[in-house]
This record gives sequence, C-alpha cells and structure tokens, in this order.
Amino acid sequence: MKLKMMYSYLNSDIQLIEQELEHTIQADSPVLREASLHLLKAGGKRIRPVFVLLAAKFGNYDIHRIKHAAQALELIHMASLVHDDVIDDSDLRRGVPTIKSKWDNKVAMYTGDYIFARSLECMSEIGEPLAHQILSKTIVEVCIGEIEQIKDKYRFDQNLRDYLRRIKRKTALLIAVSCQLGAVAAGVKEEIHKKLFQFGYFVGMSYQITDDILDFTATEKELGKPAGGDLKQGNITLPVLYAMENHSLKPLITSVTEDIDDAKLAAVIEAVKHSGAIEKSIDISNRYLDRALDILKEVPAGKPRKALMELAKFIGKRKF
Repeated sequence: MKLKMMYSYLNSDIQLIEQELEHTIQADSPVLREASLHLLKAGGKRIRPVFVLLAAKFGNYDIHRIKHAAQALELIHMASLVHDDVIDDSDLRRGVPTIKSKWDNKVAMYTGDYIFARSLECMSEIGEPLAHQILSKTIVEVCIGEIEQIKDKYRFDQNLRDYLRRIKRKTALLIAVSCQLGAVAAGVKEEIHKKLFQFGYFVGMSYQITDDILDFTATEKELGKPAGGDLKQGNITLPVLYAMENHSLKPLITSVTEDIDDAKLAAVIEAVKHSGAIEKSIDISNRYLDRALDILKEVPAGKPRKALMELAKFIGKRKF
C-alpha cells in the first residue's frame, strides 16, 4: 500500500493545508516568494501534517484550528531542509535543484529564516500558551541541532550517543511535537498528548535511522540524490559507525572527503553494505519502532490509533 493511500480519508484536509501553505509563504520580495514556492512545489510526504491531523482525532477535531499547527510543523521542517542543504552543500533534493544551487547560499539562508518566521505566525492563530511554549522550545532544539551537524561533519571519532542526539534534534523531535501539538490543539488531555509525544519521538528515531540506511541501500532514483551522499558530505550515520567497528574498514571510511571520486565512494558504499552494519542498523531502527508501537497501546483504541500504528509501521520499514 502506498503511503498516501493509508490516510486517503484525510485527503480533503491535507489539500486544504497544502493550499494554506502556498498562501502562507507568499512574500513581498519576488526572490523570497519564488524560492519558497520552489521548495513547496518540490513536494514531500507531508508526514508531519499527517501526524498532526491523526493526533488531533483523539480530541475535538476542527480542521480550521488544527490546520495552523499542521502548517507550523511543516514550515519548520521545510526551513530546516533549506538550511541543511547549505550546510551539506547539496545540489539536489527529491531529484530537483535545491534553493542554494538554484540561487545561492544567502538566498537559501534568508528563505529558511523567512519560512521559520511564518511558522510562528501560523501558531499565533492558536490561543493556547502550552502550544507556543512547545513550538518555541522545538525551534531552539532544531537550531542547536543544525549547529551540531556542522560541528560533527567529518568527525569520525564521534560515538553512538552523539549520533542519536543529533537525529533526535534533526528528525525525531519534529515528529514527536507534530503528534503532541495536534493533540494539544484539539484539547486532548495531558496524559494522552504526552504519550503521543513519546510515540512520535520513537517513530522519528526509527524513521531517520531508516533514511540513513537507505542512503547506502537505495538507488539514486529512489533517493532523489546520489547514493552515499550523506557520507560524502561528512555526515556520520549509524551504518558508518557500525562499519568502523571493523578496524580493517576504518581507514577506508575515514579517508572520505567531499572531493572523493565516484569510484572510491562506490567502493566505500559496498564495503559498508557488506560489513554487517546495515543489519545492525536495521535492528536498532526496529527497536525504536517496537517501542513506539508499545506506547501507542496506552492511548485510547479506535481509528486514529490504528491509523498511527499503520503509518508508523510503514515509515519505519521502508524498502532497504
């Protein structure tokens, strides 16, 4: 089953959010407007808005209120992607040119900042102090994560804790907060929205580890960018950490630089794939996914819980 088929009954609400996103990122500056629309039109799974909507189903579901939280989380995600592409010097995302490659780094950074600001405006439509506190703390953590990502580039001596902390800020936190804010905006009890946050955190960790595995196992067409791109850009992911436990492979892996030629990078990718690191990484991803599903059993049964369970299983077990 394709991802969008899993939540097809939300299509009209997702379409509304898509329209609202396009309206929200309009800017007086032609360059900002064009760059923001370029990013939006590049597509995306819109996973964070879907988590917002499903979590809101546990409470008083009013799309005209919930949409503001859904927009805010997607805009923060979009802004972080623009900044990531500058940090990683990426020319492609989802198979289309990035803002930094189509324009330049300055336009990309200002576009990311603009989209961040618009996310805050969206949340101002929800008169719930707790929601504002959660979102502001989330933005702080995401920004810290971006700085840590810069510091950790090509740092091959980092450990598992460094990696897990980084992907928490990079991915897991936004998915966790998507679940929590959707519930908060719908007036869900604290006990439940905190459980949904925990669920989203564990799903997010599994999701990012899966992404990091796919960077080695998927094709360029499936990724929308060259395979092994994370390693070439200096991002040390879980498969790399496990592969470096093999002392004979460590010198090969640590020789990777941004100027590495394609043939040598391909050899490194193959070495990682045959080192047992992929299997170990899949095991860790599955552990996070299992923890998420266990927590989900603690929230009220019904269609929203079933939908969250199906979505979690799908994004945590994509093709390796």
